[in-house]
Amino acid sequence: MAPIMEVHQLSKVFRRPVKRKLGWPWRRAVPVNDSDSPDKVALHPINFEIAAGDSVAFIGPNGAGKSTTIKMLTGILHPTSGDARVLGMRPWEQRVKLSYRIGTVFGQKSQLWYHLPPRDTFELMGRIYGLSNADYRLRRDELVDRFSLGPLMDTPVRKLSLGERMRCEIAGSFLHRPEILFLDEPTIGLDVVVKQHIRELIRNLNRNEGVTVFLTSHDATDVESLCGRVLVINHGQLLFDGATNQMVERFLHFKEVHLQVADGPVWFAAPGVEVQSSSPTFTSFLVDVTQTPIERVLSYVLKHHQVRDVRIIEPSMEEIIRAIYTEEYPVAQKQVGPE
Repeated sequence: MAPIMEVHQLSKVFRRPVKRKLGWPWRRAVPVNDSDSPDKVALHPINFEIAAGDSVAFIGPNGAGKSTTIKMLTGILHPTSGDARVLGMRPWEQRVKLSYRIGTVFGQKSQLWYHLPPRDTFELMGRIYGLSNADYRLRRDELVDRFSLGPLMDTPVRKLSLGERMRCEIAGSFLHRPEILFLDEPTIGLDVVVKQHIRELIRNLNRNEGVTVFLTSHDATDVESLCGRVLVINHGQLLFDGATNQMVERFLHFKEVHLQVADGPVWFAAPGVEVQSSSPTFTSFLVDVTQTPIERVLSYVLKHHQVRDVRIIEPSMEEIIRAIYTEEYPVAQKQVGPE
């Protein structure tokens, strides 16, 4: 099956105008675009492919190049070099045609009319996408039921809570049955209960309708619960492309080993192994698995002690993402392809 999204050596460079001071009587700096202007590399050449029905997280710190990439994939920006195909179309050349087949939800930007109820915005969107009256009503009623929007449909958007508004935003983006949904921070500012509800709705639409999800989020739970694959970007460079669970091996090499023994304490000296706490019955190790495998630690303990319980604690997704954001990783060593 051909990929639904293909990115080949896509890059974006912004020219920064040089400000030159004018002499008297103007006494002000005027931006001048010329060959001496320094360049701002927002996105170095990147490559990836996404198959239909995938749910992919695109993560990185602020200024990493996420929004620039999404704007090119949706046709808002033209790239400096490289190429991309979304549903077989070059986005910046076929933006209008592409817009009928994709949906977008931006957590900090609303597509709903602020002073109108969602019902009016939905009807307007149905007309924009060229839906017949029968198709529009059928799809609207289906989404209203699925998203539990009945009591909200005639309330002005300005009177809705943030969680209610986001449910309407996502429902509205599905009116025209898009094949790809671009989500930019869809749960930002929401409380824990509403976040979980939004995630369940997105997950169900991905599974039941086969919608491809391309998600950016700083929320580790969004990434972990919605996406099986992750693209990590920083300083405009793609650092990692692979399964979500592979991120542990790539970016955070430490695991905790908790041991309960009958004949402690346990002492084990090896590179990358640090005793966190120790007592006659309990010992906690922090193990750098790139230096000493967990199996070596456990083999030693089982051979020399009477073990009552063993627990190996993996780092959380939040810890992994924090490590990615705060460390520098050589691209050549860290970038991998999906398996």
